[in-house]
Amino acid sequence: MSAPRSNGPRILTFGCRLNAYESEVMRGHAEAAGLADAIIVNTCAVTGEAERQARQAIRKARRENPGAQIIVTGCAAQIDPAGFAAMTEVDRVIGNEEKLHAESFLLEGAPRVAVNDIMTVRETAPQLIAGFAERTRAFVQVQQGCDHRCTFCIIPYGRGNSRSVPLGEVVRQVRALVNEGTAEVVLTGVDITSYGGDLPGRPSLGQMLRRLLAQVPDLKRLRLSSLDAIELDPDLRRLIAEEPRLMPHLHLSLQAGDDMILKRMKRRHSRVEAVALCEELRSLRPEIVFGADLIAGFPTETEAMFENSLRLVEDCGLTYLHVFPYSARKGTPAARMPQLPMAVRKERAARLRAAGARAFSRFLDGQVGTVASVLIEKREADGRYLGRSETFAPVLLDGGAIGSVVEAGIAGRDGDSLTAAPLQHKLSPAA
Repeated sequence: MSAPRSNGPRILTFGCRLNAYESEVMRGHAEAAGLADAIIVNTCAVTGEAERQARQAIRKARRENPGAQIIVTGCAAQIDPAGFAAMTEVDRVIGNEEKLHAESFLLEGAPRVAVNDIMTVRETAPQLIAGFAERTRAFVQVQQGCDHRCTFCIIPYGRGNSRSVPLGEVVRQVRALVNEGTAEVVLTGVDITSYGGDLPGRPSLGQMLRRLLAQVPDLKRLRLSSLDAIELDPDLRRLIAEEPRLMPHLHLSLQAGDDMILKRMKRRHSRVEAVALCEELRSLRPEIVFGADLIAGFPTETEAMFENSLRLVEDCGLTYLHVFPYSARKGTPAARMPQLPMAVRKERAARLRAAGARAFSRFLDGQVGTVASVLIEKREADGRYLGRSETFAPVLLDGGAIGSVVEAGIAGRDGDSLTAAPLQHKLSPAA
């Protein structure tokens, strides 16, 4: 859960980067509606644990703020509005589509529950955010929803089918953020590799990125959120190879490394295809690093099947892992499959995380002695500055200016961060 700001409406955000983006949209709407003392809980439905944590946060918020207006929204609220409306702590429930509209935050005459059928929504309204808590990096939504039906996933029922934001609106938002001093933009969505399928001319994600970078030449760094490993189009591959402003760090939605489990998940790639993709992209851009989502303990997973997923860390050369023990979601096909004991799921998740930690440690060790381009994001309590390299490695520096991109010599490690000193030549200011 992300931490709320200290002033204005409090927003408790669970889950993905898209939720973080939408929380900033809601912040602006709530402030404009005069809801300075409101608490907005932006829920996640990806696992049962995420929903449990949201309910726990709602109860805690009411105990600590007995007079506050509590508004609940997000994927869990979209899927189960009646369940959240039944909580005595909750004043209003707003759906995933409604939460992006300013009028939803006007209290006079508003219904207690405003949640429509997300599957009837055909467009994604562009949202322009005036400012982020972090001025150095900002998220921009380019796509919403998902047309695929992985057997473990409830998210399409919370987000609807895939809808894309037209290029002109993406350019408008990115240009506005850059003009405000944002140095790095992260393009986000539920399934961004499906971008453009619903737009005139069916532009691919890679085509959109090429046009965006051409039309916003002052954008210094561009990142992408999670990508489907089977959907990288030829233009995106060329950009990875040729465009220095597209950061060499990709997060792949892999989920498993065993073909039978991938089939039972209804994923569209095989193990061989995942490994081949990483090898291909590393040949195009040798410094590239990969993150991945992996699920441990999926129904019917044997020890041998799990070992195939465990070896994927080495075979794909993964650096950043997001590991989840499988969590059954009511209404999904996987919830009706033979389930593994929770203790087995957690033990396998722990082994995956340990493999990921070893891979991350080796990656950091390999960076010592190199030079990195670092976006300085904030000042730490000890006076040092924290930034991120092009490959998303955390870097601690003794000096610098927040929002600037500097060239730094990597001297060593401090735990899970690299230590560095800015070189004399500063690459570029962010503002």
